[in-house]
Amino acid sequence: MRNLRLVLSYDGTDFHGWQVQPNAVTVQGCLRKALEGILGGEVQLHGSGRTDAGAHALAQVANFKTASEIPADNLLQALNGRLPPSIRVRRADEAPLDFHARYRVLSKVYQYRVWTREICPPFLWRYVHHYTFPLDLEAVSRAATLFEGEHDFASFAASQGRKERSRPEKRSRTRRILRSEFRRRGASPMLIFEVQGTGFLHHMVRNMVGTLLEVGRGKLQPDDIPRILQARERPRAGPTVPAKGLVLVRVDY
Repeated sequence: MRNLRLVLSYDGTDFHGWQVQPNAVTVQGCLRKALEGILGGEVQLHGSGRTDAGAHALAQVANFKTASEIPADNLLQALNGRLPPSIRVRRADEAPLDFHARYRVLSKVYQYRVWTREICPPFLWRYVHHYTFPLDLEAVSRAATLFEGEHDFASFAASQGRKERSRPEKRSRTRRILRSEFRRRGASPMLIFEVQGTGFLHHMVRNMVGTLLEVGRGKLQPDDIPRILQARERPRAGPTVPAKGLVLVRVDY
């Protein structure tokens, strides 16, 4: 058996996220279908983690095992010939047999992009959150660093669905954030929130950004971030911003 690792980019606009779902078009589903068409059999495809419906990736990582002898470079070409143009496999290579795209992750880097000018260019609107309220960027930048460290991020997790609330067990929502920064390059109208962590909860980055924008508008203060974390209550944090501004930039192993 061989263990093949894929690195891929995708525009998530037309997909219901990464993970396979019944009656929905997903990135994992498209990739698995293409692989099975090339290899002629069922493929168990593992990704580094889920991305939200409408979110994007520059370097998502996946792996699968196969007895096929097709060279990795040939497989890359064949995949890109079968996949929709919104998904491109950037690299395919041999990985150790014990490599697992999800369980071997050390950290991930996400970016969230906010366009602040009154008019959003049509070639950017799929990839940014268009937000034109005046912002105190110094306060936002200061607040962003307060996410760093190990915290219980229950206040920044997606609201629990009915099935999840009915489960008696409580999963840990403690995550470690290695780096968290909000920046603007020069006078650019593009604001970028970049965060690196060992793991993320569903909607966590989008809820962090929504909270930082509330700080920028003066509805919250930077010192409110530790109190929101300690509260462990989703209503204490800001709104969930749209998925289209979110990009998985890098996965580290």
